[in-house]
Amino acid sequence: MFDVYCTQFGATPNVYKVLVLLEELGLEHRILPVDIRRGEQFRPEFLKISPNNKVPLLVDHAPADGGEPLAVFESGAILVYLADKLQRFIPPVSEPRARSEVLQWTFWQMAGFGPHWGQFAHYTMYAPEPMPYPTEKARRELDRLFGVLDTRLEGREFIAQDQYSIADIISFASTMSYERFSPQIDQLFPNFWRWWSAIRERPAVQRAFDQQAIRNDTGGKPYAEDPLAMKMIFQQTSRYLKGELPTA
Repeated sequence: MFDVYCTQFGATPNVYKVLVLLEELGLEHRILPVDIRRGEQFRPEFLKISPNNKVPLLVDHAPADGGEPLAVFESGAILVYLADKLQRFIPPVSEPRARSEVLQWTFWQMAGFGPHWGQFAHYTMYAPEPMPYPTEKARRELDRLFGVLDTRLEGREFIAQDQYSIADIISFASTMSYERFSPQIDQLFPNFWRWWSAIRERPAVQRAFDQQAIRNDTGGKPYAEDPLAMKMIFQQTSRYLKGELPTA
């Protein structure tokens, strides 16, 4: 059994990465919501297993060493952990070239594609006032990264080794809201669009997106209209880790 700590009201791309892989692997899991708008990610019991105070967080109640439950934070690390445990969607260490290719594209998303999506989303959706320079900088870098992925997928069904892998899962989940970048994504990046559309039809992907526990229900007003949520999510400092949380 696996526990997956997720955002309380609607899953994030990082959460979907983990849920998709769990469904692809057919692993039983329990979703445990964390209300990040109200600071539940800073509770001492959560920080003990998630020192970076973020979700998703995976807890494996039957680790391979037979010991106590094992907690894994960071979505990329979780995907590698699960894929290695089941020996699926990632080549083994005995195949260094194939494994390296999958890991390179997995961390390409973690180091670039994902963070720039986050920056772009913040500047276009949550910034209290227009910020032309950082918004355009994030948009241009996203355009470049889409181009990298689109070029990679030319004549290929999957990103790495011509096999569906965690490299596909991690980049797919991070682009679930591609329309925020451009509603004409199919025309701008046709190889990406073909790949994305095919993965969206996979039964495991549909199961992950359809789980009632992580439906995109805001549970109230949007973040931008919730001062406390904005502080909890976008204005964190080291003091939060010490329990000095803001109030509305």
